[in-house]
Amino acid sequence: MKLLSIIVPCYNEEENIRDFYDELMKTEDFFKGHDVDFEILYVNDGSKDGTVPEVKKLHEEDERVHLINFSRNFGKEAAIYAGLQKSKGDFVVMLDCDLQDPPALLPEMYGYIVNEGYDSVATRRVTRKGEPPIRSFFARRFYSLINKMSRTEIVDGARDYRLMTRQFVDAILSMEEYNRFSKGIFGWVGFTTKWLEYENIERKKGETKWSFWKLFVYALDGITAFSTVPLAVASVLGVVFCILAVILIIVTIIRKIVFGDSTSGWPSLVCIISLVSGVQLFCLGIVGQYLSKTYLEVKRRPIYIVKEEL
Repeated sequence: MKLLSIIVPCYNEEENIRDFYDELMKTEDFFKGHDVDFEILYVNDGSKDGTVPEVKKLHEEDERVHLINFSRNFGKEAAIYAGLQKSKGDFVVMLDCDLQDPPALLPEMYGYIVNEGYDSVATRRVTRKGEPPIRSFFARRFYSLINKMSRTEIVDGARDYRLMTRQFVDAILSMEEYNRFSKGIFGWVGFTTKWLEYENIERKKGETKWSFWKLFVYALDGITAFSTVPLAVASVLGVVFCILAVILIIVTIIRKIVFGDSTSGWPSLVCIISLVSGVQLFCLGIVGQYLSKTYLEVKRRPIYIVKEEL
């Protein structure tokens, strides 16, 4: 029999552990009919509720359920990477525990890989129903911006819910960078991908762990990970302001010689200094972002630390 590894990152999902398992088991008959068995890897990313005890209960009932328990919260990207490293399946799928990624799509996704030869089947939301309007607006602007700045295509509305072949997974694992942005990594490794679209599904229990600020930081990570355009923007701004300064100096000298105008007073000087200082700090911030990522990479710290494994 072939093996399907199911990676489930969890952070304070005590209420959803059992419900997710029950929904997943509804696809079991289909996979048994195709000689495919499961291994279910719950990756606990430092939860502070009863997530771990709930997974252990499932482990006692079903030996196919495994637990990878982090020593603290390392973030979803680390949880995804850990699950991929620990997976042993011929096929690997990642989906969230909150049931916003419907397990019912798995049979269709498996069919595309086996019958049509795709290397991965990914999902994307065609609507953002239930999200705050301002969050949806900035999310769409982010995808539009990063696709203009990066050579790696990142699909608008793409979810982490993706079924992959072992070859595809091995390609992802070969990228051992510390600062991970999976949506970009999936596109960068290439291979043929089939996209499945579905309506947005709101979580039934619990609250989202992604605040606006966390999403903003995550977006910055994606831009710095897959584009160097911001560095080019900083350089261009520097050149533009140098040229502008030279022009203004020439204009000031000509006005003084020809018209005898007095030089502008302190208000204009304060405005110019404030503007130029702001641009300098903005450019310095861009360079600082890339420098900080480089600093974290060269330290070679582990992406995650496992406290307990079942």
